[in-house]
Amino acid sequence: MKVTITSLHLRRPWHFFPLSLYAMRILKQLKATNCKEVKTRGVGSIHYTLTLWDSDQELKQFARSGEHLEAMKKSRKISREIRIHTYDADALPSWAEAKRLLVEEGRLLSY
Repeated sequence: MKVTITSLHLRRPWHFFPLSLYAMRILKQLKATNCKEVKTRGVGSIHYTLTLWDSDQELKQFARSGEHLEAMKKSRKISREIRIHTYDADALPSWAEAKRLLVEEGRLLSY
């Protein structure tokens, strides 16, 4: 199975509003997939998502389609950085472990 951890650091506090709209649409898209588990958390300007997938193919198909793809195209406008880490595991990590993995092993996209 594949675990993906994502964090998004907002440029400005008011960018929370477009982020919320994107997140609502993405979660709707996510419910129509075979995603095994999803957790989200956000406070202030940093927001996190954890997802668990059966395969890398299902993960990539979701990430490169629909509302998720549209939100990623617009992410540069509302975020100053995004961190992503994907690895093999049978369950989602704790939030503390997820944050550690993002910092130590995550891919950083800075805008």
